[in-house]
Amino acid sequence: MATGAEEPEAPDTERIQKALARAGVGSRRVCDELVAAGRVTVNGVVAVPGQRVEARVDVVAVDGVPVPVAPDLVHYLVNKPARVVTTASDPEGRRTVVDLVPADPRVFPVGRLDYDTEGLIVLTNDGLLAQRLAHPSHGVPKEYLAEVEGDPAPGALRALREGVDLEDGRTGPARVGRVAPGVLRIVVHEGRNRQIRRMLDSVGHPVRRLVRTRIGPVSDPGLAPGRWRKLTADEVRALYDASASPPSGATTRGAAGKRRR
Repeated sequence: MATGAEEPEAPDTERIQKALARAGVGSRRVCDELVAAGRVTVNGVVAVPGQRVEARVDVVAVDGVPVPVAPDLVHYLVNKPARVVTTASDPEGRRTVVDLVPADPRVFPVGRLDYDTEGLIVLTNDGLLAQRLAHPSHGVPKEYLAEVEGDPAPGALRALREGVDLEDGRTGPARVGRVAPGVLRIVVHEGRNRQIRRMLDSVGHPVRRLVRTRIGPVSDPGLAPGRWRKLTADEVRALYDASASPPSGATTRGAAGKRRR
């Protein structure tokens, strides 16, 4: 029965322009303009000015690119040293990448770096971004510097670029450049277990040292081994933009630790 009183606002919702502004998209005025221009969607439906969203549940996107609006999401960029395990815990008691970042909130590594491999890795509790970065169908490029035994000849570089046969199938095309004698820069779009090491073994140049220097558009040559920092809002959006549409069944939270390679 109508009473004439306004319905109370849901306690877990907020106006969409506030959620977008908090996520770093822009000022509330800019976010208002984005909504008015029809560039913002909520769960795939074009948003309307003044619409309220439940930040922990609704999927908000600008120009088709998801924006993580949940207030407790964190995104860390970590420079993993060698001899650190890329898991949330280790039964052998070895140091893990999770030990390198704050304990609260709980985060998970996205993808995996080998025990002896160094370099950049993302830790987050943003399950949607984790799925987009880790799922092979999205093909987010990852760049490595590899110090190898010997100095690969042009034929070996050509083989790496065109793809080599491994026990789990032929690798996709890679970008490979010679930085210095015995040092290669390699960019791959796949995420197979120990892929770079196995590729270089296959052409007769085993890896002596391997460092991941870039994930999609994100790099940070000034981040020291063992150190971490929060990704900026622009970097998070760039990572979303670098990946394709999320695989079916993706959720916005809680999936970051499910995939292991």
